[in-house]
Amino acid sequence: MTRQLFAESLADRWHLSFQSFRAALTRSAAKRFGDSSPAVEKIQEYFTALHMKDLVLACACADGSENAWNEFIAEYRSYLRTAAAAILRRPASDLAATDLADSLFADLYGLSGGKAGGRSLFRYFHGRSSLKTWLRAVLAQRHVDTIRVEKKFDSLDEGAEDGETRRVPELSTVEIPSDPHRETYLQKFREALTLALALLDARDRERLRLYYVEDRTLAEIGREVGEHESSVSRNLERVRRELRGTVEGLLRAGKAAANGGPATQGAGTAAPGMPGMNEAQIALCIQYAAEDAAIDLDKLFESRKTKKSSGPDRILEP
Repeated sequence: MTRQLFAESLADRWHLSFQSFRAALTRSAAKRFGDSSPAVEKIQEYFTALHMKDLVLACACADGSENAWNEFIAEYRSYLRTAAAAILRRPASDLAATDLADSLFADLYGLSGGKAGGRSLFRYFHGRSSLKTWLRAVLAQRHVDTIRVEKKFDSLDEGAEDGETRRVPELSTVEIPSDPHRETYLQKFREALTLALALLDARDRERLRLYYVEDRTLAEIGREVGEHESSVSRNLERVRRELRGTVEGLLRAGKAAANGGPATQGAGTAAPGMPGMNEAQIALCIQYAAEDAAIDLDKLFESRKTKKSSGPDRILEP
């Protein structure tokens, strides 16, 4: 199966070797399954659900393919700057947004301290979410890390005596998780997604359930709901956009939204002591949901049938 996936991924476009491709799949499976020993069918199912073309591009960039890098920069530099601006809540032309976005390139390229030969950050992309979602989460984590380190500096400056200099831990430039707030973020995401699904029109919710939970084809869904399959496709895309916007709005508004407050209409004020999330935290919520296997769509849709490969990140893909 690995050979078939390799052929279908168009990896030869970047002259990516089969060995590098197989190593990337091995890293991805190890991240997903850990020390467990899943059945071959389970692993195959996992591989077919990966964003394979994104994974191949990341692998080729990590291996130093000039053509892959040229395509990555052409396609993603503008996106990174737009994402950084959203995280910072500043215009896309703002210098701080540009600096945050461009600061990733050295780590993506594998430069350490300005010198080549380090481990490319692409090695930590496992294809479980889209490359755009992952890059946005990396930016978000970098921004959050910067804020945390600045707070440590402030704390150490306040505690320093007689001009004594204290050492501050360096920013993490490796994998996105290891966040002490990860489980809290996942729980908030589950709550927001559950409410967002409940707020959907019944017909829209049924389209999502048939597609993501029952694994129906567009044609099958069309027959079920009385639409042409092209209309089903357009409606699914529309509902995904609306659902993502609602989830982000609920996370941004805070606990008041979960209580049915004004945030359910798109703009609300978080309840006292339960603040909403900023753009960086929202990006991390969505990325963690993409990586987490414990979010059960079957339960969210109250269905007895389970889909074999999709997760909530696929529903919320922009």
